[in-house]
Amino acid sequence: MNLPLIELREVSRRYDDGPPALSDASLTVRSGEAVAILGPSGSGKSTLLNLIAGLDRPDTGTVTVDGVRVDRLGEAGSARYRRSRIGMVFQFFNLLDDLTVTDNVVLPAQLAGMARGEAARRATELLESLGIDRHARARPGRLSGGERQRVAVARALMNRPPLLLADEPTGALDTAAGRDVSRLLAELNAEGQTIVVVTHDLALARSCTHRTVRIADGRIIEDVRSHTAAEESVR
Repeated sequence: MNLPLIELREVSRRYDDGPPALSDASLTVRSGEAVAILGPSGSGKSTLLNLIAGLDRPDTGTVTVDGVRVDRLGEAGSARYRRSRIGMVFQFFNLLDDLTVTDNVVLPAQLAGMARGEAARRATELLESLGIDRHARARPGRLSGGERQRVAVARALMNRPPLLLADEPTGALDTAAGRDVSRLLAELNAEGQTIVVVTHDLALARSCTHRTVRIADGRIIEDVRSHTAAEESVR
């Protein structure tokens, strides 16, 4: 928990002629933290996530993740960075319905050049640890929303990334499945996984993170730590 994994320094991003989507934002996230980025729609939280993920570049400021100056990367470098250092979980899963669960999970490993046998073993390990190994040969469309999100988490963890980014991970789930995914994220963080969750849901933030960063009108307005939230969610 001592080394900074993410460092944003005075980052700004503006689209077209509108107001800044992000303005002079500075943020440090240390290895092993679980952080929620909170804010209403249009507040700048998705822009912040995209900058960390290397999907966008700031107009000013610097973005460093796991020692990599993400804001300096070209298209190919950004792709390599995401494959090796970032796992991403989305609101609508982004699974390929024409592939089996296992094939969806091993896809990042194939893109990274992992040996087929090693990738298969890693996928089996993840599916078992997430309680969805019985669906290994199923197509994602046959699974419940909560099960599909677990597949998405397995895929995100396939290459053992130091950072897991989750964008509204419970937004497309019912209440029970949402609690299940929240608990899973808390358990992963308890095992040492660094997690950044972007959400407008305060209940989700409280259940699976121990720090909340609030954004409004493109500015970070609050940064609050709570050392008990993630622990309480897994009791």
